[in-house]
Amino acid sequence: MSRLHVFDMDGTLLRGTTAGLEIARRLGCLPELVRLEAAFAAGAVDTRGFASELCGLWRGLAAETVAGVFAGAPWIGGLAEVVADIRERGEHSAVITMSPDFFAGRLTALGVDQVVASGFPPLPLRTAPDPARILTPADKVLVMDRIRTALGLDRDSCVAYGDSGSDIPLFLELTHTVAVNAGSALRRLARHRYDGDDLRGAYQAARTSMGCCQCAAVGCGHG
Repeated sequence: MSRLHVFDMDGTLLRGTTAGLEIARRLGCLPELVRLEAAFAAGAVDTRGFASELCGLWRGLAAETVAGVFAGAPWIGGLAEVVADIRERGEHSAVITMSPDFFAGRLTALGVDQVVASGFPPLPLRTAPDPARILTPADKVLVMDRIRTALGLDRDSCVAYGDSGSDIPLFLELTHTVAVNAGSALRRLARHRYDGDDLRGAYQAARTSMGCCQCAAVGCGHG
């Protein structure tokens, strides 16, 4: 039986940070980005307004800079091993994130099967983003349904991993969910909770949730 594993990126695969914070830190505009994220958290700006502000802050951003930030970012341990195990079992991994596609898309090089992210203008970001291409939390459910339908899977064959309020719509729709280093609201919704710096712990909780094998080691070949 195949399965779909859906991962959030910011705060989940990126440990304790976001793509936006890491890029802003490199560009020297961290205070501006922190204020923008606070406005988003308070509901004063939506994802589309957020993306528009980012393009203004990051105008002239070079691909080489993004590559360096991605390589040096604090990714959660065990990421490559987990996505490799998923593929070896004939299952499918996907990252769905509201962060920029020019950053998140690089996860395919680590073995993630599919990445769906907010569509930004080509680097070096000389134009404003198309609002229709910027994802919202509700879009996570739509994207998940599109991917699983293409794979011939039902929702009970899907598991979501997330950390924050943007993952709530997805967690409300799925039975198999794992809150990874998550805030209280998502923890209350999640079937399983994992706190730590190794994705393999969250992944094993998910496999147990879905009735897979109980083997402790990733790559055991069962289930």
